[in-house]
Amino acid sequence: MSRIRDWRGWLLALSAFIIALDRLTKIWVSRRIAEGNVIVIIPHYFAISHVMNPGAAFSLFTDSPHPERTRWILTVFSLLAALVVFAILIRIGRRLSLSAIALALVLGGAIGNAWDRIAYGTVVDFLQVHIVHYHWPDFNIADSSIVIGGILLLLDAIRPINEEESET
Repeated sequence: MSRIRDWRGWLLALSAFIIALDRLTKIWVSRRIAEGNVIVIIPHYFAISHVMNPGAAFSLFTDSPHPERTRWILTVFSLLAALVVFAILIRIGRRLSLSAIALALVLGGAIGNAWDRIAYGTVVDFLQVHIVHYHWPDFNIADSSIVIGGILLLLDAIRPINEEESET
């Protein structure tokens, strides 16, 4: 009987890498770019900014009438989501799969943004993208990781299952 390699350690290492990369980039931006300033990388398309986002993804809830309550609701939601994702990852992570990688990305991103909310009350956003005349809301590594993880989960859900996968 062949032993199946357990990938959970590597998947959790991927989550830890996302958290570390998120922290390092947010620290770099906070130390090098004054809040509200921008460094243009590709004119009219991409810049590095320094924005403090008290809301959720895409600046949702930024203008909340109760910012402290919103902060803690978002923090608790992020931590609960991280716990659920962690539990699922531990359960399915023995095998390397697109879903397992996606969950590792989501876990790292959720913890990265929760860290900011707990420590600073807001999340540092710094990636600024313009598409034609549309300014995408500024985002960060954690947000990117969550979105990429979500897309991978969707792709894994809609792709056909081959016979080998259905037997395991």
